[in-house]
Amino acid sequence: MGIWVHEPSPFLWQWSEHWGIRYYGLAYLLGFLAVYAGLKWLRQAGWSTFPPEKRADLLTWVILGTLIGGRLGYAFLYDWDRTVANPFSIVDIREGGIAGMASHGGFAGIILALYFFTRKHGLPFWATADDLATLAPVGLGLGRLANYVNGELWGRLTDGTWGVIFAATGGGPLPRHPSQLYQAAGEGGLLLAVLLLCRRSRLAPGLASLVFLAGYCVVRFGVEFFREPDSHIGYLALGLTQGQWLSLAMFGAALILARVRAVQAVRN
Repeated sequence: MGIWVHEPSPFLWQWSEHWGIRYYGLAYLLGFLAVYAGLKWLRQAGWSTFPPEKRADLLTWVILGTLIGGRLGYAFLYDWDRTVANPFSIVDIREGGIAGMASHGGFAGIILALYFFTRKHGLPFWATADDLATLAPVGLGLGRLANYVNGELWGRLTDGTWGVIFAATGGGPLPRHPSQLYQAAGEGGLLLAVLLLCRRSRLAPGLASLVFLAGYCVVRFGVEFFREPDSHIGYLALGLTQGQWLSLAMFGAALILARVRAVQAVRN
């Protein structure tokens, strides 16, 4: 069996050098639509009491939180030097889109947006967070598949027969781990299965969303051992990547909050 040579094309349909329908943008669109449709499905399944007339409003807040948080997260966590030198690079679309999104920043943006949304509409924060967390793996999985199609965020070198050559996007002539697919399976398929099991078990409000955050961190931390770190950042303390350190911090926060929510549930 020969090694697969990946020949990426970021466009599903292209009408100029930098503009067209990109797989990455399509992944975001499908992920957001999954949230909209999934909220209805969760209510029909008896796992959610989220009011159907608020779905479009919530989706708007989720989109803003994802895009703003993800972009700012990348700019300040992974592209600091360029951001400081040219702050307008955060919103530069001259090459067909805004390049660079960070998952951890996206999570922070969604949490902040959800806080303001639930306060504005008088809805329970944790129950709404559980609904979004249950559906989030769909968007995450699609996003990682788009990363693979684009030939970006490839893995470290491997001598395995499943390795992929990403020469066209700077990965060199040797096979690498298709770490994007590992993340798609873990952040998408595995997390979705775990979250559906959590909802079926009817955990206390907030615990499902915290299981999601902790689960994402575990998957991300593990897959980072197969993923090539950002060339301009490299390895940090203890030989870990920036993504691993961010995941450790978020994992610790999720555990603390889960403990607090569990104690509150017992008291109530």
